[in-house]
Amino acid sequence: MQHPDNKPPVKHSNESTTRGVSITQALEPIVSTSGICDWGNLKPSLQEQIAKTSASDKTFPIIAYPNTVTELSQVMNQCYSNGWRVIPCGKGSKLGWGGVGQEVDLIISTDRLNRIIDHAVGDLTVTAEAGVKFSDLQKLLSQTGQFLPLEPAYPEEATLGGIVATANSGSWRQRYGGVRDLLLGISFVRSDGEIAKAGGRVVKNVAGYDLMKLFTGSYGSLGILTEVTFRVYPLLEAGSTVVLTGEANAVASTSQTLLASALTPTAVDILSTGLVQTLGIGKGMGLMIRFQSVTEAVKEQSSRILAVGQQLGLTGTLYADAEELNLWQSLPKQIWEPLSTAAIICKIGVLPTSAANTLVKLDQLTGSTGLGLIHAGSGLGHLRLDSAVVTPQTIAEMRNHCQSNQGFLTILEAPTAVKQQLDVWGYNGNALNLMHQIKQQFDPKNLLSPHRFV
Repeated sequence: MQHPDNKPPVKHSNESTTRGVSITQALEPIVSTSGICDWGNLKPSLQEQIAKTSASDKTFPIIAYPNTVTELSQVMNQCYSNGWRVIPCGKGSKLGWGGVGQEVDLIISTDRLNRIIDHAVGDLTVTAEAGVKFSDLQKLLSQTGQFLPLEPAYPEEATLGGIVATANSGSWRQRYGGVRDLLLGISFVRSDGEIAKAGGRVVKNVAGYDLMKLFTGSYGSLGILTEVTFRVYPLLEAGSTVVLTGEANAVASTSQTLLASALTPTAVDILSTGLVQTLGIGKGMGLMIRFQSVTEAVKEQSSRILAVGQQLGLTGTLYADAEELNLWQSLPKQIWEPLSTAAIICKIGVLPTSAANTLVKLDQLTGSTGLGLIHAGSGLGHLRLDSAVVTPQTIAEMRNHCQSNQGFLTILEAPTAVKQQLDVWGYNGNALNLMHQIKQQFDPKNLLSPHRFV
């Protein structure tokens, strides 16, 4: 088995130890020498993500690459016995998300758990190991005229396990729902190394818990995902996108009219003025509406929403074929890429009726330099800010606005210094004690993703 970077492993001169037990010596009999990688052998991009997981830069963890679920179980059992703190990951593209806190002793990657286990074409389901890359799965599904309707950050690197762990979906949630709506089953390794399953083709579950919903968005704090089963959908015959730009009030009215109508868009996103300008698709706030169905239905629905927008004074443009595809590929890239050291990326949620006003607030606080999009149907979205331009107070004001509209603001990516000045999660609900109890139930020693989650 080749090393993930095709380099021979080089050991630390100051090898990681905890309680006098060498982590490398304990794990080499399980995963072999090629399954352990030290800091100096990691790609710079992965080093950067790992460094964001801790407020300290004094020590860095080694990273283990189990080749099988059995090896992963044995590695986790060693961690449990020795009290080693662990952060799970896939390719590591989202390791920097969430809170910073205690140093960890080991990062466990599911990168080598990358088999497609079963694709039931007729049943529209697919089961795969957690380390399978999203892009690879989509290529496989497309060969049978199917797809998984998710649009995660960093789609070329994102793994299925990482997508579930961070609940990272995208614009298609308007038609197909979020990650947990598509998830049919999971398998995972517990903090003590035991293997467990829930949903899908299995019946074993833990009484009282909906494990799939608990694990979706848990940031690896409850267990390490090893296998996932998703519902998939047929590729659609035709598609086109209507872009409407102009005044915020008109965008809000058009959005509400659309959502209350009989039209069936697969995506409806409201864009901040800064994002509209960056994409070069008009002036003012934007509304992107995607229709995907049979050709005649797409044409009819696109014409109807263009007419509604123009009646409200919005400028309309129709995108189709390669132009449309390029537009939807460009949209998320403006939020997620390139990931500069100064970038602050937030996930937000507000009442859908407050989406346009929330992006107006973003423009006011950032002088229209902030980029934002909100999925009109759910009120969920993302913001991209520049830490060289905005202050922690700016983010705090934005969070207060979201919370006043029955929502939230969570900081995903940000310089460590920014995360130390703010509560990354900003959770003010009444379920904190319940979440602590669940964490205690699944991970009594607090070994998994310590201080990364709420």
